[in-house]
Amino acid sequence: MNISLHQLKVFVAVARQRSFTRAAREFDLTQSAVSRCVRELEDAIQLRLFDRTTRQVELTTAGASLERRIGRLLDEIDITLREGRAAHEGHTGVVVIASNLVLSSSWLPGGLARCAAAFPHLIVSVKDEPQSAVLASVEQGAVDFGVVSDLDSAQGVGLHAQVLFSTPLHAVFPDSHALAHRPALAWAALEDVALVTLNADAGSRAAVDRALGTHRMRGRPMQELGHVAAVLRMVELGLGVGILPIDARWPAPSTRLVARQLLPEVTLTTVLVRRKNRSLRPNAEAVWSQLFKEAHAPAAAWSGAGGRIRVAAADDGAMLRVP
Repeated sequence: MNISLHQLKVFVAVARQRSFTRAAREFDLTQSAVSRCVRELEDAIQLRLFDRTTRQVELTTAGASLERRIGRLLDEIDITLREGRAAHEGHTGVVVIASNLVLSSSWLPGGLARCAAAFPHLIVSVKDEPQSAVLASVEQGAVDFGVVSDLDSAQGVGLHAQVLFSTPLHAVFPDSHALAHRPALAWAALEDVALVTLNADAGSRAAVDRALGTHRMRGRPMQELGHVAAVLRMVELGLGVGILPIDARWPAPSTRLVARQLLPEVTLTTVLVRRKNRSLRPNAEAVWSQLFKEAHAPAAAWSGAGGRIRVAAADDGAMLRVP
């Protein structure tokens, strides 16, 4: 039996329209072409599907039965194909992202809000994990992609990374601290003070270690915490000087604290990561592209906790405060 999908679609159109003329308009065909298509279908299945008169077209019993069954199937096919096209365009479905603990509480929510505005029917689910678990989830295919900080070559084996932005490390302390009166702050200035910074779960400890090692400060006692808020609270209480990435995309210090960029500059790089040599699903690719786009938006578009960071004065040693 040689039956085409086109023949079945034309048959269903005639059956629903009760007119060869209206069905012809639907398919942009001539009426004779529609009649020939239906006749070929009837010949193939050896059943009469329509009773034709000069005034009307009526389904036979066999035609009505076929229309009920074939019509539903064609509707399902159409819905499936439309859903497939929408998913291919990145507009529907579920995308799962893994993010380290600090990024998921700072920069990432803003990026996800922009994704929600761009793709209102797309669900983006975030797994909040330590950085090592984020990398493992990406490598194992448990998530579509991840967002991490300071990915080094050893961690990046088997992964493709795309840089989002880089953030300089700063020293953070109360405005009454002795270091607050210095016009500039070098790494060596921290040699005799207690330090507080983020641990490996947040992805920034490797950058801090590199800086301390370069300036021969490695091995000194240091408090390591998992969240920026915890570091800032320790600093507020005078338990040490914080070392944190500071810019408009990261959580900002409170008004009781000041931050100065450490020199020479050491930056923390935030990246998107996915499995190497494996393409993303179309909807995940759309989210990846949207996050990359938002990360490269002007810095003024991003605000930290409590407001945007500003430079207090040109002669103030680049002291950063939060309005």
